[in-house]
Amino acid sequence: MRYAFKSVILLLLAVSAYFTSFSQAAKKHDVILKLNGDELTGDVLEISDSTVRFTYTGEKLVYNLKKSEIRKITFASGRVETINAPVAAAPAATTTAPVQVSAEERRNKVAVLPFSFLKDGQAASPEMSEEVQNELYALLSKHAGVYTIVSPRATNVALTKAGISRANMLNYTMAEICQTLGVEFIIDGMITQNRTTQTSYGNTTYSDKTKKDNSDDKKNSGYASSSSTSVQNYETTMDMKIYNDKSEVIYNQNRKAFWNTGDAYKNTMEYLVKRCPLYTK
Repeated sequence: MRYAFKSVILLLLAVSAYFTSFSQAAKKHDVILKLNGDELTGDVLEISDSTVRFTYTGEKLVYNLKKSEIRKITFASGRVETINAPVAAAPAATTTAPVQVSAEERRNKVAVLPFSFLKDGQAASPEMSEEVQNELYALLSKHAGVYTIVSPRATNVALTKAGISRANMLNYTMAEICQTLGVEFIIDGMITQNRTTQTSYGNTTYSDKTKKDNSDDKKNSGYASSSSTSVQNYETTMDMKIYNDKSEVIYNQNRKAFWNTGDAYKNTMEYLVKRCPLYTK
């Protein structure tokens, strides 16, 4: 009888241990997925603004994990909490290959680039560069002959779309720019203008008045006024080059302006354009 009782006790203990072990094995745990791909299995004890208190399965040691390193937490209940959403990969930039313009299509087409304009060593505004570009275009268009002069707007739009500017133009050959603009020839240049002396002009006027008194005597009186004006003088130099679609320089001139006014470059431009190979009388 005693033996049978002990057997029952041992059986009950074995069954209890089995179910305890089964219960522990069947218990679900929380899973933390970190941004670097690591998975941590255990129990989340607490979530604060910046950390997550966590303990591994079968351990009692508590860890404080930074929330900035965690992508998401999958709780034992099945609920998923996203801590840091994955950043979507930026779509690969698609670059459009430049349209190749044949030599025949470029034939006899001319583009005028915005001129560099330096005033007292400083770059003038882009508007000033484009003003010179437009003036040269207007001058050459009247004497183009067999050549087609591309409008400055069309030129500047094509340059902008290709990402070409004065700041990075030295990264491109003139052959590449000709291909971009679809032309055979390019006119480029620079105007350098520096202040020199000032010229002052003076003017004096005198007004005479005659006054009669009762004795018929005439008395003369008057007053004088003077004014002066100062004019700034400049020294202006213009450099002008023409390139073909092989990057060859076919015209290269550098000329100092004869006049000392602020717009003296206009006469110099006309002088150089009239002597370039693209000008037709």
